[in-house]
Amino acid sequence: MSEPIVVAGAGIGGLAAALALSRVGRRVELVERAAEIREVGAGLQVGPNGFRALDRLGIADAVDAICFRPAAIVMRDSVTGEELARQVLGATFEARFGYPYRVAYRADLQAVLLRAVQRSTDVTISLGDGVSGIEQREDQVEVQLDSGRMIRGSALVGADGIRSRTRDHLLGDGAPRVSGHVAYRAVLPVGAVPADVLSDMVQVWVGPRHHLVCYRLRGGALFNIVAIFHSRREVEGWDTTGDAAELGRAFAGACDGVQRLLAMIAGWRMWVLCDRDPDDRWTDGRVTLLGDAAHPMLPFLAQGACMAIEDAVALADRVAAADIPSAFAAYAAARAPRNASVQLAAREAGIAYHADGAARTARNSAMRARAEDDYEANAWLFESDGPRPTVSTIPRPGLFGRP
Repeated sequence: MSEPIVVAGAGIGGLAAALALSRVGRRVELVERAAEIREVGAGLQVGPNGFRALDRLGIADAVDAICFRPAAIVMRDSVTGEELARQVLGATFEARFGYPYRVAYRADLQAVLLRAVQRSTDVTISLGDGVSGIEQREDQVEVQLDSGRMIRGSALVGADGIRSRTRDHLLGDGAPRVSGHVAYRAVLPVGAVPADVLSDMVQVWVGPRHHLVCYRLRGGALFNIVAIFHSRREVEGWDTTGDAAELGRAFAGACDGVQRLLAMIAGWRMWVLCDRDPDDRWTDGRVTLLGDAAHPMLPFLAQGACMAIEDAVALADRVAAADIPSAFAAYAAARAPRNASVQLAAREAGIAYHADGAARTARNSAMRARAEDDYEANAWLFESDGPRPTVSTIPRPGLFGRP
């Protein structure tokens, strides 16, 4: 029997990778540094491309069942409250892309993936033990764990996050780039939210050096709020207590609607937003990276989880078709242009969201000109698994910023 593929990290990307590899008949040993698989965080968005990958994993319906179904994504100017653009997400959208757009509680998505992995007899899960050393040989990889235990595998997939030890072994390129933004997040039961604030839409309020996103979760039972703004903080991690005074200063010029949303929260959790410049060197022989370990991105396109799940499916497809070194090389070559496009588009969307002065005026004018049923600006993201086309092929900005 061949040695298992070792997957480091049991977040969304690592679980998706373990599931995808088991689906093509490979044994997997999944190792996670945390003592339990428990996702921190709040909401996330799953576009048609994410659902296409989940369908390949056989869990699209299970994920859909734990999601909320927003009627539209609405963008507003945070200062005036004016609606700038609306992306309708109903039957016409689903007919265009073949799959829906949903929002989910991160922990719920991870739980669906975990249950699917646990049902597989080809996956072994080890908790409380992370990767501390890697030795690559011609026909195997020796993975040293924090406990001192050694695992011998046919390959290693590093899905161990933005501060990946596997990446450090491969690239040694240091800490991720601090973006100059922080995110404050909170989740409330809908009973604590005034009726006139609740909405069946994803609401995005964009403004000078800040924006705010809110939507319902868990079948509508929860209300998710994320406020992002410019900051010089450099605190590691993403579960730090937020500073209400700092948040208030960042949104001081926002309209009454935004102020009411912010005032509902008694305690915020905060994290510093980081990413990396695109890089295509994240495979070497029998070691490769996946998700944030390979291509961390800012959240302005809401695509981090989707890209990790896409990675997992693409990796398993290549492993099913070739020897490990060839498969890993083909996987990286296929995914790097796609992920680089999303990384850079996310940065550009952040600039558009936080525009001020003349740039804000130009952004608002472009958004107002966009039709509700014009889905083509985002087609490269939602219907393909490739990079975005050149900007000149798209006539005007999409809802998520310039394509």
